[in-house]
Amino acid sequence: MSKTLRLILGDQLNSKHSWFDTIDDSITYVLMEVRSETDYAVHHIQKVVGFFKAMRIFADELKVQHNVIYIPLDDVSNQQSFAENIQYLIEKHNFTHFEYQLPDEFRLDQQLQQLCKSLTISFKAYDSEHFLATRTELGDFFSGKKTFLMESFYRYMRKKHDVLMEGNQPLTGKWNYDEENRKKLPVQHKPIEPLMFDWDVSEIVTMIEKTNCKTIGTINSKAFLWPVNRKQSLELLDFFVTECLPFFGTFQDAMTPSEWSIYHSRLSFSMNVKMISPKEVIDRAIEEWQRRPEAIQYNQLEGFVRQIIGWREYMRGIYWNQMPNYSQLNYFNHTTKLPEWFWSGNTKMNCLKHSIKQSLEYAYAHHIQRLMITGNFALLAGIHPDEVDAWYLGIYIDAIEWVEITNTRGMSQFADGGIVGTKPYVSSASYIDKMSHYCASCYYKKSIKTGEKACPFNSLYWNFYDRHQDKLSKNPRIGMMYNVWNKMKSEDKIALLEQADTYLKKINEL
Repeated sequence: MSKTLRLILGDQLNSKHSWFDTIDDSITYVLMEVRSETDYAVHHIQKVVGFFKAMRIFADELKVQHNVIYIPLDDVSNQQSFAENIQYLIEKHNFTHFEYQLPDEFRLDQQLQQLCKSLTISFKAYDSEHFLATRTELGDFFSGKKTFLMESFYRYMRKKHDVLMEGNQPLTGKWNYDEENRKKLPVQHKPIEPLMFDWDVSEIVTMIEKTNCKTIGTINSKAFLWPVNRKQSLELLDFFVTECLPFFGTFQDAMTPSEWSIYHSRLSFSMNVKMISPKEVIDRAIEEWQRRPEAIQYNQLEGFVRQIIGWREYMRGIYWNQMPNYSQLNYFNHTTKLPEWFWSGNTKMNCLKHSIKQSLEYAYAHHIQRLMITGNFALLAGIHPDEVDAWYLGIYIDAIEWVEITNTRGMSQFADGGIVGTKPYVSSASYIDKMSHYCASCYYKKSIKTGEKACPFNSLYWNFYDRHQDKLSKNPRIGMMYNVWNKMKSEDKIALLEQADTYLKKINEL
């Protein structure tokens, strides 16, 4: 008798997958919690719990109609790796065929390919039926080109999927409204309270502690705030489009110490584990805009659609086009270790203190906090990209390597030398003050460049440009900064470089 074992990974919780259309007693699905996944990075406690809770609920729902094996982390028979558990199950239950969905991470793709080579039974891999582009589509689109401009791919995806299009032209005649989406949050403006859930996950937290699984961050085990099933994910999507989308675009880059969510959707965890799909997310946002065009301006909608159909699909395409070499890139040859306060938030720099402490408390920070606060500092300070990758991959609930490493090593750290970004995303205190309310109450002074209370971003900014002049001076997007630097008095330059050197030498005390 033919018996099939199907593996479902923790980020493949797609109840709409064609696998589940047919009820077949000869097919058994397996989900497993393994140390090889909890231990390849030091993850936030909420990330580990979020994955495990979502997996357990998905398995329970699947059991209503299908055969399911679920292996918890503390199961005595757990071999603690996908390959060993699968080999064990095949032998124990006499499975004659093995199937899996293509993983989103290169390391797991390699692991499963190696496993299949060692099997004595037949096997087959399926698409995960989630993304709007294939693994190779971006590479094919940019074939023969030296640059991979996201805007070009975004427009291609809009046309391909007929999203916000009128024939072959963009609706409204304009593709991108990014320049309208860079407003600071007004001082008296109070964003809506974020929708949070309240799962009791104390049983999982206790198991994680008993198995000595190392984690970072904090958790309220009696009221876990993230969605962990499809129903809650759709509820969060509805909350976003009805309550947050009218303000999303305008304030998507804004930062303030008093708010952790502002108008962001926080749907990335739900999408990245595939409880909901990118298509239904953008379709729901467009539907709400069509229903309430007077309340939701077009720039709010376009900014959100661009994040999903543009950046998300683009980053995945870059990942599969560039791995595994991408994970080794270090364009600036940076070698510094990550400051110790990245794990505690105990720094006098207000922007970093709030962004890091928020990340430790909620396993979340929005894209500008990640890019222009923590990422900006790491790049200016010359932190090794491996250190930066490990931190981002561990601390955020939505961090899976395909989306983390391209944003971190590429967009944030420019370690890829310009594959993703056309310039390094660095700034002095002026940009941080322009987009946030961090600076006013900071120990350091935003307007001072040298001296005891000079904002570290100011001197580190010019130090970065001076240090990498050979690699950056010909970049047309930042030539103006070198014009400013070259026109400075020599004594001012020396003072800035000495200030930066002082700060870098006592980086753990900043």
